[in-house]
Amino acid sequence: MNDFQEIADRVEIEALRGEFTDAAMMRDRARFAALFTPDGALRMPDIPVELIGREEILSGAERLQSQWDFFVQNSHPGTIRIDGDDATGRTYMQEVARLLDGRSGLNFAIYHDAYRRTPEGWRFAERVYEIRYADTSPLGGSAPGPDARAHGSGEARAQASAEEEAAVAGPAYDFGAPASAERLERTIEALRANGFTAELLDDAAAARARVKDLIPEGASVFTGASETLRLSRIVEDIEADDRCEAIRPRVLTMDRATESDRIRRLIATPDVFLAGVAAVTETGSLVIASGSGSQLPASAGGAAKAIWVVGAQKVVPDLSTALRRVEEHALALETARAQAVYGQPSAVNRLLVLNAEPQPGRGTVLLLREAIGF
Repeated sequence: MNDFQEIADRVEIEALRGEFTDAAMMRDRARFAALFTPDGALRMPDIPVELIGREEILSGAERLQSQWDFFVQNSHPGTIRIDGDDATGRTYMQEVARLLDGRSGLNFAIYHDAYRRTPEGWRFAERVYEIRYADTSPLGGSAPGPDARAHGSGEARAQASAEEEAAVAGPAYDFGAPASAERLERTIEALRANGFTAELLDDAAAARARVKDLIPEGASVFTGASETLRLSRIVEDIEADDRCEAIRPRVLTMDRATESDRIRRLIATPDVFLAGVAAVTETGSLVIASGSGSQLPASAGGAAKAIWVVGAQKVVPDLSTALRRVEEHALALETARAQAVYGQPSAVNRLLVLNAEPQPGRGTVLLLREAIGF
């Protein structure tokens, strides 16, 4: 290879690295994924994240970027070693970020790179992200604007400090208010990227009709204890439908002392499990809380198919906010219900987080545009 070609290759690889930072900063996920070869890999073992192929890189970037309040990445040139149509190199990174849940930090890191010449030009065959220094102290600054008070009066600085403390604890949310159309669409996209079948429906009546379509004739169906299912009258439909076998009424007639094993197997491995959730994140995870844990095996994988009906008020930005919703909102409402029905309070004794559905077609989320349930 002549000197001119090597210089041209180095310039193109440096431009590739610059494109990576620009696509990340501009949240241009399609361009970001296209910077990799079709089988390229983005690995971040310290996070941990491992994305293989453009489709995974695209969906992974969507999940990561949906958590940002702001993100600034600065890349600094490192080494480049060219060997024909392959090359290796390093890029040095300085990043500052704040997440929607209030966490923030400063990183110094290295990308260990492998590049490959393709008909489209040089592309990343692999990027491996290694953090060399991380500072998770709350950031004192903010984006320029009316609320920027870094050099204001003592009173303003005190107010800013109080707001920063609140941000660390987590932003205030109205956990009973339905999410906006934009947030609902973002949640649907994230759920689909994580392997769930996800549908956005107008209201409980639409969900009621859709559930009938989704349950095959002759299926055994277990309905979890859910205000969403009760208020939408989906439970009534299942128990009155002679096309399927409703497990809950049958279980309620069985002797818990002598038939406990049979009860356990019936509710853990139905053909179809139907329930609600405590929260769904905009990054595409479902959070399910339980006092006894009896409903969790079916959700986790025991049921051949699972259907979750979710009100719009249950959408939250991320997992930490989902856990807050469980503790600060759903638990109090469920305790009031349990006290009235069972004469004792509820408790969050079991938590199940479904980050993805590895079995295509097994898990369906019916997300409503209206608020319903706890």
